[in-house]
Amino acid sequence: MSVATRETAGQAVTLEDIERAAERIRVLAKKTPVLRSRLFDQAAGIQTFFKCENLQRGGSFKIRGALNFLLSLSPEERKRGVVTFSSGNHAQAVAIAADYLGVAATIVMPTDAPKAKLEPTRAYGPKIVFFDRLRESREEIAEKLAAETGAVLLPSFDHPWIMAGQGTAVLELLHEYPELDAILTPLGGGGLFSGTLIVAKALRPGIRVFGVEPELASDWHQSLQRGERVEIAPPPTIADGLRTTAPGKSTFPVVQALADGIVLVSEEEIKAAVRFLLTRMKMLVEPSGAVAAGALLASKLPQGIRSAGVILSGGNVDLDVLAAICSEA
Repeated sequence: MSVATRETAGQAVTLEDIERAAERIRVLAKKTPVLRSRLFDQAAGIQTFFKCENLQRGGSFKIRGALNFLLSLSPEERKRGVVTFSSGNHAQAVAIAADYLGVAATIVMPTDAPKAKLEPTRAYGPKIVFFDRLRESREEIAEKLAAETGAVLLPSFDHPWIMAGQGTAVLELLHEYPELDAILTPLGGGGLFSGTLIVAKALRPGIRVFGVEPELASDWHQSLQRGERVEIAPPPTIADGLRTTAPGKSTFPVVQALADGIVLVSEEEIKAAVRFLLTRMKMLVEPSGAVAAGALLASKLPQGIRSAGVILSGGNVDLDVLAAICSEA
């Protein structure tokens, strides 16, 4: 397998693509706030700037990529409808964007999808097809549905239009705070992280960018160590949005070429971050969205980094899960 370079990584998506996506999605996606916390800075030992995508429409950054994809389709393609697959946040984002644009949507979701993500998705009227994540392939089901109906397959992360849309979050962050030493994002399929890398390295070549994933879902860490995409079993992490089993084909070369490292966090470190954000900052952040904050609280960045931007990627969490996390304090 050939090793990707900065030049080849930039071929799929460019800064200009992401800037155009930012203009395109303004019709529906919000510009989310950047918040600070003196208490968090003291606990983490680093100045932290939180990009609050948990306050985004639909409760996560996913609306950015989903909307950019739908707006990039031709009118004829939109008439055919779309099929996608997701454990929750992307499903809700597609449902919101499709409803706004009048596009028929079918969404393949796992039977164990969180209620906090399933019920809001249902409210926008898409057709939902369930699958067993331990026995069935959501990609195969979605591909079969698309072939049978003629609908367009809308990936959850592995597509240049998705990557460009997700990159608009850090574009907003760096326009507001251009002198950050580092940026951290949660890392599942890699759409957010690859988009972040492309923006950050184009605007600030010296900035350090880290992806954060659970120790129980370390497909990216293993893949980068081996120099090729590694597939793992469905991971049992509490961070349900990061339960991907392999890096994306489009996202992997970008991350391989541009990332400064992958940080792993334990389940207890994820829960501790959720509790801190909720009790000290009054911010509801789901476990998947809190992994980057958890990495800072656990002092897992290299020495010498004084300021960091953190993407709080989502805030959709079931109340029983939240209650269990808080009861462990």
